[in-house]
Amino acid sequence: MKLSRKDFLKTSGVIAAGMSVGITPNFSIIKSKAGKMKLTFEPYTLQLKHVFTLSTSSRTTTPVMLTQIEYEGIVGYGEASMPPYLGESQETASTFLSKVDLSHFNDPFKIDEILTYVDSIDIGNTAAKASVDIALHDLVGKLIGQPWFKMWGLDKEKTPYTSYTIGIDTPEVVREKTKEASEFKILKVKLGRENDKEMIETIRSVTDVPLCVDVNQGWTDKNFALDMIHWLKEKGIVFVEQPMPKEKVDENAWITEKSPLPIIADEALQRLSDVIKMYGVYSGINIKLMKCTGMREGYKMLNLARALGMKVMIGCMTETSVAISAASQMSPLVDWADLDGNILISNDPFNGAVAVNGKIRLLDLPGIGVEKK
Repeated sequence: MKLSRKDFLKTSGVIAAGMSVGITPNFSIIKSKAGKMKLTFEPYTLQLKHVFTLSTSSRTTTPVMLTQIEYEGIVGYGEASMPPYLGESQETASTFLSKVDLSHFNDPFKIDEILTYVDSIDIGNTAAKASVDIALHDLVGKLIGQPWFKMWGLDKEKTPYTSYTIGIDTPEVVREKTKEASEFKILKVKLGRENDKEMIETIRSVTDVPLCVDVNQGWTDKNFALDMIHWLKEKGIVFVEQPMPKEKVDENAWITEKSPLPIIADEALQRLSDVIKMYGVYSGINIKLMKCTGMREGYKMLNLARALGMKVMIGCMTETSVAISAASQMSPLVDWADLDGNILISNDPFNGAVAVNGKIRLLDLPGIGVEKK
């Protein structure tokens, strides 16, 4: 018998405590030299190929922080991507990362211990924390000599197709962007303004590929939202992300119950502790490394969502191939992927996971699978 959301939340603490989710492989049997890890970081600005417009903002650049962890001559790469609406910046990342002292750890394989320490330094700063997490995973993978998808026991041939994002714009620009994305098998369309139907109709004048839509909390009335979702289903939409403001929990749950399409949590979800709260409110979750502090927690979120019978999507910000490749390592486990952040920029300093005819292709490189250009 299916629990009501209210009854489920009463027992969720027991469920969470009793489940073993996303356990990081145990590297205790691996002997490494006693050494010191050194964290370094530098700011970098991503240049977008097109103006990127959401329901609430537009931008042409994204600030990031590129990190490195060096140990015994081996370097692991990480990244923090910080679109302004999330509240982090190069300044806040620099302040946080300056507090991270890895020199008292002489064993990089103690991933949980190290990242628990990093998380405890200060609240928030999830993107900055993710940059350390990703660099550490890259380092450990390189020390072992294997990519993370193999250490997780995954088949790289089972990677999904990634969607390609079409931002809100004029019909002329939307048609141009859609034509440029002709190799992709699914497109992600940003909605949430007064021209939602125009956006979909414009894209449909160019292509009939499946679409998913991200409303970014842009709809405020649940009846309007449900009517739109029924209309979108007729237009070949696959699922809808965050139709209403995250604070409107009951309204989002009502929409999910009545919707003919899956409803995916985005802004409503950040970290592992949020996943149980999504049960009964959304059909699934969108995991983003920049919001959940990185690969360790993202993998645990994925496993918990699966245990709850929820759909799973893995998404991104505008990012270099570092963060995209890190997220791609777990992509064979998800229903949908939106990992086009490195495709949307013109100055990626790394090579890594790429989309070939829209399908994510993982490189057989150790760690997160990236190399500097």
